[in-house]
Amino acid sequence: MITQFIITPGEQPKRLDVFLVNREREVSRAAIQRLIELGRIRVNDEVVKPSQKIRPGDRITMDVPKPEPLELKGEAIPLEILYEDDVLLVLNKPPGIVVHPAPGNWTGTLVNALLHHFQTSGGTISAIGGKERPGLVHRLDKETSGVMVVAKTDQAHRHLAAQFKHHTITRVYEALVFGVPKKGHGTIELAIGRDIKERKMFSARTARPRESVTDYHVHRRYGKVASHVLLYPRTGRTHQLRVHLTSLSHPILGDLTYGGRKVGTVGGLDIPRVMLHARTLGFEHPTTGEAHEFTRPFPDDMETVSKGLESMIAGA
Repeated sequence: MITQFIITPGEQPKRLDVFLVNREREVSRAAIQRLIELGRIRVNDEVVKPSQKIRPGDRITMDVPKPEPLELKGEAIPLEILYEDDVLLVLNKPPGIVVHPAPGNWTGTLVNALLHHFQTSGGTISAIGGKERPGLVHRLDKETSGVMVVAKTDQAHRHLAAQFKHHTITRVYEALVFGVPKKGHGTIELAIGRDIKERKMFSARTARPRESVTDYHVHRRYGKVASHVLLYPRTGRTHQLRVHLTSLSHPILGDLTYGGRKVGTVGGLDIPRVMLHARTLGFEHPTTGEAHEFTRPFPDDMETVSKGLESMIAGA
């Protein structure tokens, strides 16, 4: 697909790849650099380098090839299914599994597991998410565990997606965080978006801030070392809970991306992953209209860290 646009007056000179990565949100900087080097991105019809400085009046032409169709295969990966009927499925996602295929993770994903489940059970799965994300109404990060709902029909997918969009879904997360918030409860209001410098991160330092609101409640304190916090997101931005807790100076334990090395080991206790769990998910059933709510407690690894923190403060 060929796209053309003109650099408008007032645009500050900057590298071509930097400019495009902030404009074309769905394309990574590495992919843009490859396209430039292949001559598929040109400035004023000339082949340039990624470091080429763009200026007002420049005409940029992008020829982005269509992605090759991806043939996903079902894989016999165990699923903890909490509920299933003709139109939806609710499961408890374990930590460490990627939700859908993407570069670097084409196999071993939750989608691969779901395809195998439906192939063997004779069920269907919604096609609205496309070949790479069939049935997925929402996602959890690789290291985040907890309750997810999957649509088996297009009608159920649209109905559930509308509930997420209008924030009528009940969601409760829990996290083990570094230190203890000064207030026992509160609301974090911080608009966030993709970071202007670190493309894999989200922050308030962004060209496209989006409203983000999270309510929180401190459930348990482990001395002054850490705390167990319940989180009630009113919005559903990517990395919202991780960024919001970091903004309070209480990043989630194990979240090296946002919290740095200090949250990887606490008092000699190694933290195996991001200590974030989607505890509760509630929604209106797409066909019956009945209210459904599902809750799963801490997984084993978070329980182990919690007990380790308790032992730490008991022996202090």
